[in-house]
Amino acid sequence: MKIRHLPSTVTMQCFETAARHLSFTRAAEELNITQSAVSKQVAQLEDVLQRKLFRRLRRSLVLTPEGALYLSEARKILAQIEMSTNTIQTWSGEGEVLKVATLPTFGSRWLAHHLPDFLDAHPQLALQLSDRVEAFDLNGEGIDIAVFHGHGSWSGLECHRLFDEDVVAVASPHYLTQKRPDAGCGFAKCRLLHLDTRPAAWHQWFADQGIRSERSYYGTRVETFHTLIQMLINGAGLGLVPRFLIHQELESGQLALASPHVLTSPDAYYLVTPEALGEQSRVRHFIDYMIART
Repeated sequence: MKIRHLPSTVTMQCFETAARHLSFTRAAEELNITQSAVSKQVAQLEDVLQRKLFRRLRRSLVLTPEGALYLSEARKILAQIEMSTNTIQTWSGEGEVLKVATLPTFGSRWLAHHLPDFLDAHPQLALQLSDRVEAFDLNGEGIDIAVFHGHGSWSGLECHRLFDEDVVAVASPHYLTQKRPDAGCGFAKCRLLHLDTRPAAWHQWFADQGIRSERSYYGTRVETFHTLIQMLINGAGLGLVPRFLIHQELESGQLALASPHVLTSPDAYYLVTPEALGEQSRVRHFIDYMIART
């Protein structure tokens, strides 16, 4: 096995503390070691990185651009080590951890609604829920189950279809009153809002009706449906949103249909799990439970 020359956690901790205080002396006081020990650890880290992390200006200490960049990464690493350590320290051995990754808006608007009853039914499971915007490697990140949107055929994954989606064009009632949008003209007078991961959505929506629009790829882009929905409510423009995500907003009148046309997406929402985990009880319980709610 190739030996990797990595900095120790003590070295990174000394660097992070010194960077936070911008002082070796105050870092030494917090860590209960000598000032020279902190300085030595930082020097060793600089040797490993082949970069200067601090500049000394008169009697003050400042981070170099490389130091500021490395500080951000060091904090992530130390936080992960701390979380993992706390998890093991508090683990009783009586339960199982289920790691689930979900699309952010899907997680907050559909999945979260069903999680309390699932957790009550399976008190032995400790759930770790995280958000992902795009598809990723479950095995590489140690995720048991994920929610994907797409074609339903991903290599090495067992895929379980949850449901299709009907996409509608919506805006705030005030915006619709002001602009009086005409879908037949490609909503020429309106600002179109786009989701980063679905750049062709408006083009598909127009094409499904035989409408040609030169503006279908132009407009404001956002990363999540959550942000898109909030912008629509506040009158930022027109957006395409799966109807199931905005039932409440349509019922309350915060949003209204800009057109009666509904685009049935060729893609769907799936629960996916690595093929090797498909028969594990914690995975099977979650999949069976959520499919029964669709």
